[in-house]
Amino acid sequence: MTGTITRPGGTARLGARTVSRIGYGAMALERFEHDPEPAVALLRRAAELGIDHIDTADFYGRSVSNDLIRRAFGNDEAITVVTKVGAVRVEGGSFPLALEQRPEQLREQVNANLHSLGRERLDVVNLRRPEVGPGITVPDDELVDLDDQLAELIALREEGVIGAIGLSAVRHATVQRALPAGIACVQNAFSVLSRDHEDTLALCLAEGVAWVPYFPLGSGFPQLPSVTDDPVAREVAAELGVTPAQVGLAWLLGHAPNILLIPGTGSIPHLEENAAAGDVSLTADQRERLDAIAA
Repeated sequence: MTGTITRPGGTARLGARTVSRIGYGAMALERFEHDPEPAVALLRRAAELGIDHIDTADFYGRSVSNDLIRRAFGNDEAITVVTKVGAVRVEGGSFPLALEQRPEQLREQVNANLHSLGRERLDVVNLRRPEVGPGITVPDDELVDLDDQLAELIALREEGVIGAIGLSAVRHATVQRALPAGIACVQNAFSVLSRDHEDTLALCLAEGVAWVPYFPLGSGFPQLPSVTDDPVAREVAAELGVTPAQVGLAWLLGHAPNILLIPGTGSIPHLEENAAAGDVSLTADQRERLDAIAA
């Protein structure tokens, strides 16, 4: 990558790094386990588009996504790689993940990510807590103590293994409690249609913490409706001559300056469409109409 490439959506801070506000979520790469070449081509096309922020986890397809990122980029420091710990892949159950939240397990998962990514250091590691959905949640009395978890991740940061620490699937109070540890980002489900965590986003904005919503266009979970099916998003898209997905991403970029996006796809044309959302400008009237959807 060169410094002359325009980064989609502009740039924002992610820990000590400056990254493209439109990144790439690597869960979609699981499907390429037995056909790696198209995935490597997609990742390299992302870099050509100026996307330099990749979000992944070793539990995406039994290290599949991480292995493909390693094949595409090696140890290229121009690509900021963010990964997650707190769960591992399991086979044969009703859900493909199992929680592993104890401090020593987090360290093991950091080492697994280092190995599968082929890196000596992880730019950002998100602690995936089972506090809020969608996905695995547990009662409060089954949560591993946050301070113990953060102490282990801070130790890894001090050892130079981790560049920065983030949080995923957490409550507002957890972010407040974790701020003294130096938190780079928070990942919760959030979209123009699903705004349950507005107060946590506001806290992150005030504290200089990046907000990286997963499922930015909705999902198959009933509490996260599809942005692309929403009539207002479709109406605005028709007015602008863009896609509803681009409208949903553009709304997020304009909603707060600390928002970074990590939409995932296995298609290069769809990747290019997502990157182009950074050039979509919503009028004040269009933004008001979109704001009103979840009011």
